[in-house]
Amino acid sequence: MTTLAVTGDVMLGRNVNEFITFHGPSYPWGDMLPVLREADLRLINLECAITVHDRCWTKTPKVFFFRTNPQNVRVLKAARIDFVSLANNHIMDFMEDGLIETIEVLNRAGISHAGAGRNIEEARKPAFLTVGGQRFSIVAFTDNEPVWAAGEDTPGTNYVPISLDLDEGHLFRVQKALERAREGSDFVIATFHWGPNMVRYPSRDFIDFAHAVIDAGCDLFWGHSAHLFQPVEVYKDRLILYDTGDFVDDYYVSAERNDQSFLFVVTVNEGKTVSLKLIPVLISRCQVNQAKGKEAQEICKKMQNLSRGYGTEFELRDGTLELSL
Repeated sequence: MTTLAVTGDVMLGRNVNEFITFHGPSYPWGDMLPVLREADLRLINLECAITVHDRCWTKTPKVFFFRTNPQNVRVLKAARIDFVSLANNHIMDFMEDGLIETIEVLNRAGISHAGAGRNIEEARKPAFLTVGGQRFSIVAFTDNEPVWAAGEDTPGTNYVPISLDLDEGHLFRVQKALERAREGSDFVIATFHWGPNMVRYPSRDFIDFAHAVIDAGCDLFWGHSAHLFQPVEVYKDRLILYDTGDFVDDYYVSAERNDQSFLFVVTVNEGKTVSLKLIPVLISRCQVNQAKGKEAQEICKKMQNLSRGYGTEFELRDGTLELSL
């Protein structure tokens, strides 16, 4: 059995960067740090650049720019993060130089990554992780910021529009990436930073696309970007996490409660998902902690209600949600 601790967005810039300076590298993880460390693999979406470069992206309009000091890679090391997705709408906030430095910092720290690179070949490359005799592969995509798409000789992200139109070839690119990831791998994960912000349900075209990705050979679909957790679906005995919400940030809390989310703990055995455990969390003062009492009940009830419409029935046990496949 191998456990994967999966989160949504981890943003270490702005105020989080300042809190790290004063409180140390373990601070952002709060009381979730030992829970993360207990897992066999830890996977996050890194929602910022790790760079000293301070020239913001100016080629197209953009409002928010996130970066953290390169020494703060120790935050990822403190939680023993194994993999970060770089396919998102903040990895090039500080231009191509910021992206390249992020990759270099992660490489020196021994943290795997996928979804962006110095060119399209590097951006499309799967990450491979081996633990407990099982080999996992991860491919990362985003439909955000099309101007950031990597080229043959230019840095950028693994950009893929969400479309099932075969003439456009976008799904074909995903299929080819999954085929490449499958080689020598027991379990293939596809992660997408996709869709609009503050949306609680995936649209029909996103549901159809996620199903198609599973049909193409993905064992776990892991979404993020909305800043809100979305339903969980079991499709052909495989999990679709439509959106895993936020995990660490300094964001304004909306009426939709983007400060509420989960740590998604996926258990895999012999190349198949056997269970999912959702630990409710609350983000406050640039730190994530396990939600307790009424807050935990509220978060869990939201997910139960959301997922029920997708045929997913969670069991509430000791303040967490559990699902057996």
